[in-house]
Amino acid sequence: MKITSFWFLCLVVMCGSTQAQYVVKSSGELESLIKLPQEKTYLDHTGPVVFSGEYLNYAFYCFNVQSNKLSEISKIGYVSLINESKEMVFEHKLNIENGLAHGDFFLTTNIPTGKYKLLAYTNWMKNGGLQQLYKDDIIIINPYISNPSFSSIFSNDKKLNNSKNDLIYKLDSSVISLKLPKESYGPREKVTLSIKNYKGLLGRGTYTIKVIKKNEIATKPVLSAIEYATQFSTAKNQVQPKIENYVFLPEQRGELFFGSISDSVTGIAIEDAPVLLSIPGEGFLFQFSKTDEDGLFFFYLKKGYNKGKAVIQVDEKFRSYTINKGKIKNLDFDNLNFQELNASKNYENIIKERSIQNQLENLFFEAKPDSILSDDNYETYYLGKPEVFYLDEYTRFPTFEETLLEVIKFAGYREGGSRSDYIKITQDVKIYKEALDNLPAIVLIDGVFILEHEKIKKFDASRIDKISLFRGQLSLGGKIYHGILSIDTLDENFLEYYNIKNGLVTDLVKPFPVKNYYKQKYDGDNPNISRIPDYRRLLFWQPHLKINSEIIDLEFFTSDIEGEFEISLNGFTTYGKPISNKISFEVLKDLSH
Repeated sequence: MKITSFWFLCLVVMCGSTQAQYVVKSSGELESLIKLPQEKTYLDHTGPVVFSGEYLNYAFYCFNVQSNKLSEISKIGYVSLINESKEMVFEHKLNIENGLAHGDFFLTTNIPTGKYKLLAYTNWMKNGGLQQLYKDDIIIINPYISNPSFSSIFSNDKKLNNSKNDLIYKLDSSVISLKLPKESYGPREKVTLSIKNYKGLLGRGTYTIKVIKKNEIATKPVLSAIEYATQFSTAKNQVQPKIENYVFLPEQRGELFFGSISDSVTGIAIEDAPVLLSIPGEGFLFQFSKTDEDGLFFFYLKKGYNKGKAVIQVDEKFRSYTINKGKIKNLDFDNLNFQELNASKNYENIIKERSIQNQLENLFFEAKPDSILSDDNYETYYLGKPEVFYLDEYTRFPTFEETLLEVIKFAGYREGGSRSDYIKITQDVKIYKEALDNLPAIVLIDGVFILEHEKIKKFDASRIDKISLFRGQLSLGGKIYHGILSIDTLDENFLEYYNIKNGLVTDLVKPFPVKNYYKQKYDGDNPNISRIPDYRRLLFWQPHLKINSEIIDLEFFTSDIEGEFEISLNGFTTYGKPISNKISFEVLKDLSH
């Protein structure tokens, strides 16, 4: 007999209708929180100046403050952009794999010119306040809308002194070097970059590699790995709450999802209410929890769900309940400071040229698409290989009940006596040696958990694509079931028509998808590629390159843009040492080869 158990969080929450923080109730909880190391984060990105029509790419690193190595604590990270009004322009949710994640954000024309702050953090880090969070300055230039802040950005002719930053990069060339065979290239020419590790095991690690047009607008450069390590050397290494203090919990097993259950008539919080969470779609997810003494329930959503909807249901039909979804509280950004810019106001031609190039590049975006990597790590509960019945291969019957009777020989309705009728999956006594039982099956339609099987007897079977059976016993919320009967509809839209009693359908913000970034090539057999304009400023982007050998060779192609380009490497060895290095080269239109 196979038993799948479900667990739920035990910490108590002080929860309003929309926001929540967590309060430490006992010395045992306090001790566990203090023992857990605090985290810090670093971003390498394609700023600091980003125009409308461009992407802001970023590589996310999360570290254990106590060891300075990549963290194994949080499984969810966040990257957000904050404007000068202290408002959040976006917040990306990221699945963290071994302390790493990456993403990007497209700057639309409705985001005004101005000074912004790029933040990176985990929920656990919020306990340290703003000073614990990674912060870097971003300048957005939007030439398509007038904005009062535009003139304030370009206010004087002072130049920044970046000699200190350049020296930092030179120092690390003795650990990891970047080498090119020559210093100048023509448009659309192949470039071979050699990355050499001089320190063997001591140089092995994870690094971000980017090749980007040097910024013509003088601003503070992107925070290097070494500068970051210096600035965050005093980061808090543990949370120091007290009993009755509020804390932000670490998302150690996935994304935290929580809420509250109360009586719809009296408004009183309900303790021990059985709560079911299901996320519809391929690779469906379902979990069970029970409310605590304050009527609160908790789930950790692991990566892999592919629909932006969640269904919360109370497994109780004789009473009416109100379900509220909780929301993790944002930090207060009032004390966030923005950089004072020293930039020339004589940038009109530069802005015009770059904006035209962006427009041309975006016109041909479909010819240069990024691809989203598939994630098959769905949190489903298979009990061996399913038996699948595609209904188009059988005689069609009008209702679901008739289909079970005539087509699906191993499942059907049983009389429930004083209770509603339920669906039973026939046991395979040759494989499963447990005693014969009258246990109901778990029934799902498009991943939605069906509490009352009797209500879907007359479901229109012409809408069903396939029915899958999973045999074997499993436990869900203290109840024992025999098998899973999963129904997939042709339109995958069952949730749109399902009237859920004691249920709540709520939106989910899915984690940012993992991308494989497009790499332009000109040495293939595609004759049409020469006709497509190429105004890439970012020639190469690899968020996380693992260096485990002495030499790695990378290839990329220049674009139609002339001028000086910069290759930078920022990252960390496996021992946590920050490494930064960069070199430059030129692209010249009239260069002879």
